Amino acid sequence: MKAKRVRKILGSAVSLVCAAAMLAACSAQETGGSAEETSGASVAASQSEQAASEQAAPEQAEKVTIRLDQFSGSGSTEEALKSMIAEFNVQNPDITVELQSFGYDDYFTQLQTKVVGGSAADVYELNFENFVSYASENVLLDIGGLIGDTSGFNQTALEAFQYQGKQYGIPNSFSNVVLIYNKALFDQAQIAYPTNDWTWEEMLDAAKKIRALGDDIYGYYRPISFTEFYKGVKQNGGSMMSDDGTSFTVNLPQNVETLEIMAGWVNDSNVMPSDAQMGGMGDWDLFKSGRLGMIVTGIWAFSDFTDNCDFAWDVAVEPGNTAKATHFFSNAYVVNSETKYPEAAAKLAAFLAGSKEAAAIRVEASWELPPVTYQDILDAYLQITPPDNRDAVFTSLDYLVTPPVVKQQSEMQEIIAKHLNNALSGSKTAQEALDECQAELESKIKLN
Repeated sequence: MKAKRVRKILGSAVSLVCAAAMLAACSAQETGGSAEETSGASVAASQSEQAASEQAAPEQAEKVTIRLDQFSGSGSTEEALKSMIAEFNVQNPDITVELQSFGYDDYFTQLQTKVVGGSAADVYELNFENFVSYASENVLLDIGGLIGDTSGFNQTALEAFQYQGKQYGIPNSFSNVVLIYNKALFDQAQIAYPTNDWTWEEMLDAAKKIRALGDDIYGYYRPISFTEFYKGVKQNGGSMMSDDGTSFTVNLPQNVETLEIMAGWVNDSNVMPSDAQMGGMGDWDLFKSGRLGMIVTGIWAFSDFTDNCDFAWDVAVEPGNTAKATHFFSNAYVVNSETKYPEAAAKLAAFLAGSKEAAAIRVEASWELPPVTYQDILDAYLQITPPDNRDAVFTSLDYLVTPPVVKQQSEMQEIIAKHLNNALSGSKTAQEALDECQAELESKIKLN
């Protein structure tokens, strides 16, 4: 990708103006006095010494400790985060950062307990899907006035963390999903590599030929989950919610067709393995084993696949059916409304999210994308291989879609996932599953 294209997609370089510095050191005032050789000389000397003692040393900036809880950094990416914090400490020696990292599966359960109990960290990480639930409960600090100019941020990422006109979060990363493929299996099946223009039909044709290579070789993997189904619906011209967000549209004909097609990848052509065929193996592990032709997953897999795949692989824009659609994922740092140090907390969040130093470290670690534009850093990102077709990451940004988000997000996703599984298992037809899903959502999830 040329630099011009990156500028077109992501905008101009950012200049974050953080909150004012902590307490400025007070300059000492010189004091003095001449001691008169009188009977009161000793009293004057005593007073002079006391004044000098009180004003001799300049007042130091208050040293504060900011707690940071996060889930997105683990392994090598957690080391990258620690490097960002170390750089922050160099520039802000008066602020100590205490980092706690948690696995994604446990993070939100623990976070909810901490927030309710009044023990949440000063700064903590939220993803886009859970943001509204917290912002609507008045537990987050409006940091719009503390983070300065935000014109250089990717506006989709920035606006994702606004609620009722206020900026309650600052995006620290954003990412999308691409099609990652095993070049060796494509060569073995004697088929051309995927292109950015592929559709579901072309993908399925290639997947069938790769599936034919062996009983334990599969052509394609894409989870049938809330997020993947939502994106699939968009790729087939459907939607799950009305444009004004006041009603569900889960059982539209396009959505029923989408579910039939996706379930068919497992139950009809079996180009995608069932849970039983996976035998407890994760989708990434199946790909790294060399037994999976194509996987739909996030760009955060790049560093793991680079380190653990002993075959050549590359990427392309994810295929669609009647339209292209690519997941938009974003995480943000938010500030606890009860923090004792709002300026210092916001300064940390802004640095980790938008400083050039942090962006450079994030790109070098292949850890998603920084949500701001520094052209030299993004150009460097494009030079990292594999994948060779890293341009596809930026091409995919033309097709970003965001899933529906409501206050009852977890409950909504659980309801949808349950009915998707009913169709996948064959206990319900796609039409029956989505009709029942629509009815349950209307009865349990409030949209106003």
